[in-house]
Amino acid sequence: MLEVVENTTVEEAEIIPAGFNNNIQWNLGHVYLDQYMWIQAITRESTNVPEEFNSWFGFGTNPADFDDNTPSFEKLKKLLSEQPREIQNTYSDKLELEFPPTEMGMHTIEQVLVRTIFHEGMHIQTLLDLKKCM
Repeated sequence: MLEVVENTTVEEAEIIPAGFNNNIQWNLGHVYLDQYMWIQAITRESTNVPEEFNSWFGFGTNPADFDDNTPSFEKLKKLLSEQPREIQNTYSDKLELEFPPTEMGMHTIEQVLVRTIFHEGMHIQTLLDLKKCM
């Protein structure tokens, strides 16, 4: 995902082309949040993601919901670059631990990560589409 936006400027990250609801910055924040939302949903443990991320990057939000405290494009890239290591350090010993199932029937963090990686792939395509429109 980060390779797709590697040469993207801050200005480009904020553009919402015609026919789109969100921009590159929103997509990065949404993917970052999604990983932790699903991990939290299955483990019932809190994460280090500030609650405000839901109002900026949660399902149904868009850049109109951003405020002065919304993480910048550069900050989101940094958070995403650190996320795999953070998840590995925190959850590697719990990947196959059984939890009560989510509404999607997932029982383990391993299953959650498969789902969120698939979701990330969908957003990579959205990023490619956004970049084509610039």
